[in-house]
Amino acid sequence: MAEVAANLMEPGGHPARPRHVAIIMDGNGRWAQDRGWPRLVGHRRGAERVKQIVRACPDLGVNWLTVYAFSTENWKRSTEEVLGLMGIFARYIEREADGMSAEGVRMRFIGGRDRLSDKLQRLMAGIEARTAGNTRLNLTVAINYGGRDELTRASARLAERMARGEITAPTEADLAACLDTAGHPDPDLVIRTSGETRTSNFLPFQAAYSEYEFTPTLWPDFTPAHLAEILDRFGLRDRRFGGA
Repeated sequence: MAEVAANLMEPGGHPARPRHVAIIMDGNGRWAQDRGWPRLVGHRRGAERVKQIVRACPDLGVNWLTVYAFSTENWKRSTEEVLGLMGIFARYIEREADGMSAEGVRMRFIGGRDRLSDKLQRLMAGIEARTAGNTRLNLTVAINYGGRDELTRASARLAERMARGEITAPTEADLAACLDTAGHPDPDLVIRTSGETRTSNFLPFQAAYSEYEFTPTLWPDFTPAHLAEILDRFGLRDRRFGGA
């Protein structure tokens, strides 16, 4: 037991903390509907919660945060909700650009951009360029993201490299280099809010050995204190990665 305990501690005797946390931010619509409000009110409140969690992560020892904002399946929602969400994303980027830069947050996006508006694509590219030199926290936002779609696009890139003769016998590392997350560390911990226990096509390749935490808390109610509690529990897990 002492050996296991030692493996769960960082130098100095502190419980191990995940370097990279990924979050499926679920429950915005239900949060609003439970209060008799339109679903978009919940999405706006959820965007405010993202700001709080982003600011809390560095002090909690988290260097990488990836959040699932809009999936490839979310296009099935009503036109009103989809357009409202796209507007929220645009306003979030516009309003947070100065704060991201000042607080040392590097912001990036994963997912296919072809279905997004030209304006949103310009805003995304702009904040990526503006924050490229920041190192305090790496924030990745998944918009129009689906794990199967990402793997399909990555496979096409890999096939192109093979056709050019750059690769003859592709490896796992070669495929990883073609993913949207190339250069990112895999998530140590994936959190899903709202009580659902599905992974919903989120980072299937990258999260193959991630720890998972499913919490009944709806995303607009998920506070930095909730995150800190989950991170403390993470330090008690014995991660063997297939070993004995």
